[in-house]
Amino acid sequence: MSDETRPRAPAGLTAAARRLWAEVLAEYVLEEHEVGLLREMCRTQAALDRLDQVVRRDGPLVEDRFGETRTHPALVEARQLRIAYARLSAALRLPAGEEGDQQATRRPQRRSGARGVYQLRGVS
Repeated sequence: MSDETRPRAPAGLTAAARRLWAEVLAEYVLEEHEVGLLREMCRTQAALDRLDQVVRRDGPLVEDRFGETRTHPALVEARQLRIAYARLSAALRLPAGEEGDQQATRRPQRRSGARGVYQLRGVS
């Protein structure tokens, strides 16, 4: 994909999210719906980076309005965003392996067709 046809990165990304955008587009040719998934994955990475800065600044525990110590709300949100990030990565079928590992650098095959109808056991 040439620089003229490569989609532009979304505005407001952190450095790590911009690197992710550039690296994925340099390595793979994505279909339009996959570019949308990558866009959301990069926005999620940027949000995770910002939440990490907040936790580094404030610490992992904070005092609530009643004076009790609890987990920083940014950590709770980061946990949810990591789940979303993993799902977006899986939807894009990005490999997760060591560099140089032939199996890990291949994108998994697309699944074709529907999985079928699910039924509850004992219900007809």
